[in-house]
Amino acid sequence: MKVIEKIREAVDGEGRTVFSFEFFPPKTEEGVENLFERMDRMVAHNPTFCDITWGAGGSTADLTLEIANRMQNIISVETMMHLTCTNMPVEKIDHALDNIKNNGIQNVLALRGDPPHGQDKFVQVEGGFSCALDLVKHIRAKYGDYFGITVAGYPEAHPDMIQEGGATLEAYSNDLAYLKKKVDAGADLIITQLFYDTDIFLKFVSDCRQIGITCPIVPGIMPINNYKGFLRMTGFCKTKITSEITAALDPIKDNEEAVKAYGIHLGTEMCKKILAHGIKTVHLYTLNMEKSALAILMNLGLIEESKVTRSLPWRPPANVFRAKEDVRPIFWANRPKSYILRTSGWDQYPRGRWGDSQNPSYGALTDHQFMRPRTRDKKLQEEWAIPIKSIEDVHERFMNYCLGKLRSSPWSDLDGLQPETKIIDEQLSQINLKGFLTINSQPAVNGVKSGSPTVGWGGPGGYVYQKAYIEFFCSVEKLSQLVENCKALPSVTYIAVNKEGHRLSNVGPNAVNAVTWGVFPAKEIIQPTVVDPASFMVWKDEAFEIWTRGWACLFPEADPSRALLEEVQRSYYLVSLVDNDFIHGDVFAAFKDI
Repeated sequence: MKVIEKIREAVDGEGRTVFSFEFFPPKTEEGVENLFERMDRMVAHNPTFCDITWGAGGSTADLTLEIANRMQNIISVETMMHLTCTNMPVEKIDHALDNIKNNGIQNVLALRGDPPHGQDKFVQVEGGFSCALDLVKHIRAKYGDYFGITVAGYPEAHPDMIQEGGATLEAYSNDLAYLKKKVDAGADLIITQLFYDTDIFLKFVSDCRQIGITCPIVPGIMPINNYKGFLRMTGFCKTKITSEITAALDPIKDNEEAVKAYGIHLGTEMCKKILAHGIKTVHLYTLNMEKSALAILMNLGLIEESKVTRSLPWRPPANVFRAKEDVRPIFWANRPKSYILRTSGWDQYPRGRWGDSQNPSYGALTDHQFMRPRTRDKKLQEEWAIPIKSIEDVHERFMNYCLGKLRSSPWSDLDGLQPETKIIDEQLSQINLKGFLTINSQPAVNGVKSGSPTVGWGGPGGYVYQKAYIEFFCSVEKLSQLVENCKALPSVTYIAVNKEGHRLSNVGPNAVNAVTWGVFPAKEIIQPTVVDPASFMVWKDEAFEIWTRGWACLFPEADPSRALLEEVQRSYYLVSLVDNDFIHGDVFAAFKDI
């Protein structure tokens, strides 16, 4: 979706204030993975969009493309990619635009760009463009209305026009006139260069309006995190620093924590003043750091640390091609990125009722499904690479995870348990001790308000429902006892399968079962998660593979722990269990006396 449409919908339609974040490509592979972890946490607070920079002289072009595509399709946040003219003949520009279009990205920040490293002035490359205006014209001419185009605005004039003491009135006026040309050529949004004097920004907005620029103008706010970095950035951009800021920073410039605290205070006060003048958008230059940006938003009341609102139980896709997708199998609840990867080649995504559409085939398992960011690798190593001497040790590890004593699981990409697990954590711990090794679950919910911090989703004024669901591994012997118990529980349905694909079930192969749904004002019933037997048979390959590639691999090759885990993988069944009586049922009755 275009960012301009999201802003208009939120600001003009709903009267909400919206915010967004900017990131830049790190220099190392580890830095990139750490950025995605940080980005994932920040995106949970529902920014309108996030943008990723292009790098001076196009130095990060390939990495920027890769990060932008992962942001849009794996992190599932509306992504805006910077694109510059520096060292970019038109063929490279079109390659970048075709790439992001094919990956469902609709937003571009069109810039002239800084000079390449080691050069003082911008030089037009042969076959390229000389300015952002040419780039805007080219995008509109070749791609029509597909892209939402954003351009940069400079409250103090472009740095090239700023001399000692600031830009002249003529230079400032010429820069405003050039900005209007960019908007008239097809840009539909302006994000400003950083500034630290809000009066200058407010005058800039007023001056833009006077010359006929009517599109939204988003203030770019850069929290001060580091004194030397602040001086370097403001020096490069030729940004005015008020005497009040200088006086506040000078006594604390060697105290990094004090500088950060002041940066949060200053950013908060700047935003308060801007919002008080009726501007309802804030763009935060994060410098790939989360704490200051989130602290400012919390101070403004735009987010709450403990309350993350969800439009669906899973993060909705940002890719324009799968924007209407609103139903998923529950099996990938704790591995959503893997699900997105395995369905990225689909031409049609299930909508409304999963069983109404012919399921496309899932993509094959790849190494990427079993790769983890290094920080999570470390947690797994600490918590799961403890020697396994008996099957009881395996039971205990799963039990501790269900009780929140462990923060990681080989079967989850998430950081810790979902809040709703607290409702049934004691019961889960008990069945894990019995040898039913749970990897996914949800409690029964009967008409809880959609604003519930534990199980709520879907926006205000609604009610949400859930059937109790438990997914686990167990031995053949325990499965036999479970199946026997289920004969006396008509509301319980199950599907069980081993690694080789032998299946046991009391439902048919096409019995799609909605296990989560919501009722909202002026909407049809929404059913975002289902238990789908066909998808379960696809998921089982991944679930069994994790025993070796997610857990056993943490031990040395000759370690007995490996052999034990491999034996579990070979001999156990994966079971999906639903109690369809979400009002009076007791899913844990199926495990009684086993």
